[in-house]
Amino acid sequence: MSDAGIPNSTDVLVIGGGSGGYVAAIRAGQLDMDVTLVEKDAFGGTCLNYGCIPSKALITASNLAFEAGNAERMGIYGDFQVDLSEMVDWKEGIVSNLTNGVEGLCRTNGVQLVNGEAKLVDEHSAVVRSEGEKEPIEFQDAIIATGSRPVEIPGFSYSDGPILNSKQALALESLPEKLAIIGAGYIGIEMAGVFAKLGSDVTVVEMLDSIIPMYADDLVAPVRERAEDLGINFRFGEMASEWELAGDRVTLKTETEDGEERTLAADKVLVAVGREPVTDTVGVQDISISVTENGFIDTNERCQTNYNNIYAVGDTAGEPLLAHKASMEGKTAAEVIAGEPAAVDYQTIPAVVFTEPEIAQVGWTPERAQSSNIEFITGEFPFSASGRALTTGTSEGFVRLIADEETGMLLGGQLVGPEASELVGEVGLAIEMGATIDDVSATIHTHPTLSEAVMEAAENASGRAIHTTNN
Repeated sequence: MSDAGIPNSTDVLVIGGGSGGYVAAIRAGQLDMDVTLVEKDAFGGTCLNYGCIPSKALITASNLAFEAGNAERMGIYGDFQVDLSEMVDWKEGIVSNLTNGVEGLCRTNGVQLVNGEAKLVDEHSAVVRSEGEKEPIEFQDAIIATGSRPVEIPGFSYSDGPILNSKQALALESLPEKLAIIGAGYIGIEMAGVFAKLGSDVTVVEMLDSIIPMYADDLVAPVRERAEDLGINFRFGEMASEWELAGDRVTLKTETEDGEERTLAADKVLVAVGREPVTDTVGVQDISISVTENGFIDTNERCQTNYNNIYAVGDTAGEPLLAHKASMEGKTAAEVIAGEPAAVDYQTIPAVVFTEPEIAQVGWTPERAQSSNIEFITGEFPFSASGRALTTGTSEGFVRLIADEETGMLLGGQLVGPEASELVGEVGLAIEMGATIDDVSATIHTHPTLSEAVMEAAENASGRAIHTTNN
């Protein structure tokens, strides 16, 4: 909801109200600047409305439904049914509550909200279109936070009924009997798990030979094994080429590396082949803001573009495309504008995949340490040796810590297993504070908890493991 009118001028113009934009606006307001936030869609952006929050709501619901139907091993029996329409309504209620909260926080901090589109004219002015009006606005500083959108592959338009992007898939109110997913990245695999657990027959088509290729093989292996246990089918080394309607179903045509043509029948096709920055509507090209070869806005660690007073944060500023990275950049940009010595530390940004089991990592990987000629040690602890993991019925995976061999300083952590998304925060904090392996192992962890796995991995790295064999 817009506030009244478009101001003629503002100290800080924030373009985009997602995880980077609204956080930047609030922080700038806290620092006593006059702030105008322009958002063309819903405040909260992709993460809150069409990504992080709604997807995690459906992941939670699908997990609950699946566990309810597969709890016989615990002596639990019963019948239930899934109503996807009601599930989506529940999800939308969460989204609405959080969106209203974002708008309220912005107003509490003096941010003027405008529903509309802003386009830069030069380094100190823009044009804002809102509710049929087109008004100029002058600014001292601007923050571009326009995010990213799903990549659309040729011949697979999202305006065609059976072809979906992730936003549309999260809004389905009836369960497709057969779902084809193009792309085995984190979005594709997360959605595959949701729909498989709710009862869809899911097939994932991937041109590479593995899932979630940005993670190490041993992190991904438990996820793939679990996906196959859920009945998810994988067709690796295939590229989707075209599709056609055959009665009520889609016939998806693919091509293998050897040129063989294959087909796949589905009710819906979810395209999840990545995301691209939204820069074409904001005037980036018009005023010659520097971009990378992939189209992302080029910035420094202070989030500045080649214009010292124009900043870019979040997905539009490049990988990793993560909401928490966007928020940190948003706060940093606002603080730099206020004259504070702020900068983003990209070494401690965690990355998580909300699959089953979850994958998380932060800091350095063993591969990076090795390629940088860093002498390092590692310590691991399997969740199969965790009493708490066993009591949850999910004991796949492990925690791995990486540390400098000479100093013992923690460099990174990799996790795959139950609640990895929660546990990685402890590892990130330890890295941020310059903790050593001994610091982590000396920290008494509550028993029985999953977090003990972090302590146990640290003990393993130093050769003092109690519940596993030392390296």
